[in-house]
Amino acid sequence: MEHVLDILKERGFIAQITFEDELYEQLKNPTTFYVGFDPTADSLHIGHYIPIMAMAHMQRAGHKPIALMGGGTAMIGDPSGKIDMRKMMTTETIDHNVECIQKQMSRFLDFSEGQAIIVNNGDWLRHLNFIEFMRDIGSMFSVNKMLTAECYKARMATENGLSFLEFTYMLMQSYDFLELFHRYGCRLEMGGNDQWSNMLGGADLVRRKDNEKAFACTFQLLLTHDGRKMGKTEAGALWLDPKKTTPYQFYQYWRNVDDQDVQKCLSLLTFLPMDEVRRLGALQGAEINEAKKILAYEVTKLVHGEDEARKAAEAAQSLFGGSASSENIPTLTLTAEELTQDARISTCLVRAGLCKSQSDARKQIEQNAVYLADEKVTDVLATVAASQLAGDGLILRKGKKGFVRLVLASLLHLPMPT
Repeated sequence: MEHVLDILKERGFIAQITFEDELYEQLKNPTTFYVGFDPTADSLHIGHYIPIMAMAHMQRAGHKPIALMGGGTAMIGDPSGKIDMRKMMTTETIDHNVECIQKQMSRFLDFSEGQAIIVNNGDWLRHLNFIEFMRDIGSMFSVNKMLTAECYKARMATENGLSFLEFTYMLMQSYDFLELFHRYGCRLEMGGNDQWSNMLGGADLVRRKDNEKAFACTFQLLLTHDGRKMGKTEAGALWLDPKKTTPYQFYQYWRNVDDQDVQKCLSLLTFLPMDEVRRLGALQGAEINEAKKILAYEVTKLVHGEDEARKAAEAAQSLFGGSASSENIPTLTLTAEELTQDARISTCLVRAGLCKSQSDARKQIEQNAVYLADEKVTDVLATVAASQLAGDGLILRKGKKGFVRLVLASLLHLPMPT
């Protein structure tokens, strides 16, 4: 069987590895590994999807994943990639986010019979004794070495600098690795390449504290061919929660990726064999659109299920090909009461997720990018009437590829009064 590290390398996952030769030997046997997920929101987004796919490849190769929820580290906040300190969240918000993310994880990994587990680092970090922790763990870290980490150097160069609270984040994340080693025999931490410094700290702590083998492996971030971060839409992040990013919006994002990014996305975000990935990625001209359709379908299927992927594909075909039923087009259902309170088209754009704010919606209208049915919307105060939405409703469009069908809630579907 092909070695899992070779699989991950061929598909473009691997960025950096510690003790690579030793890790190759370690992974010839079933190995417990972990990836951490900070619950800063109540849903995972596409940035989490790369490590999740890598976890799935690892599990398929016989290794045991631990999905570590950051119920403790989220109370501090990771300074990596941030120009200012993160807003502190309450324990109630953190615990709610953890619960939501745990439910999402079950779609991607097999948790049956202990083949993967979910753990919350709040179980040990929230009850630490500060003096004991600093004597036992803090003494193992060099401040001089910590200050060379990119996440700290970048923050220290900003106007507000780096708080001591955030400075301890590396210690907390490193302690996670030690705790998971003691509890589950975990020997490998995996994650995004922006976590390299923190992950080095954890692997080093296990080796120094317990004189045991421990490894770190980071993945490439999901970037376009010209270095921009993927997964940002006009309405915000590309979420894995269908309530935040609908399956159709999710499908359309991948349907519209740049030609030069198709092969990379097929390789990282699907389980298609690499021979097929290379064949699809080599298509040119109009033929590359078939590869994009396959990409969009496969990724949407993995995240939202095959039924939702089929509906999204049919909706796209209906809008752009004109040969399928329109029943699967994304729909915004409005009540007569809602239209009485605010019937502005700009509000519909925001509610449908086509614009991120009222100001964005007004800007799109001013730029002649908004259409209701086939009529261009030119007035930022333009409204839609309930009478216009009778029957199958109206298509509201922003730009060339943002669509939603506006329909009026039928009185027939309202509950009978008691």
